[in-house]
Amino acid sequence: MSAQPIEASPPSTYATTSDNRLAVQTVIDGLALPAPTLVARPDAVHVCVADVDDLGQWLYELGGTVRRGIALDGVSVWTLRTETPVRANGSTVAIRVHCPVVSGEDVIADIYAAVTE
Repeated sequence: MSAQPIEASPPSTYATTSDNRLAVQTVIDGLALPAPTLVARPDAVHVCVADVDDLGQWLYELGGTVRRGIALDGVSVWTLRTETPVRANGSTVAIRVHCPVVSGEDVIADIYAAVTE
């Protein structure tokens, strides 16, 4: 009789989602970032903020790139693509911060500089 190594099963979708939520919530609490709406998924955590100034806070603290969506009815959704700082196990969690921006609204230069379209 031979012994076979037991491999750990891959984490479930629920476990991955919960881990991602906890990692991002820790960043939010530690940096006092605005996050009125947080939706965790296995691949990324989505945060919806109220205005472009809140998006600027996220950009200032975590960096990243911004993509502008097409304008519909005078509003487009801008998304900051960033991630958590590196965790103890060497991993990061993708964060997508979404913000509606009314056409013609003033946007700080740092956010424009991060736009990649």
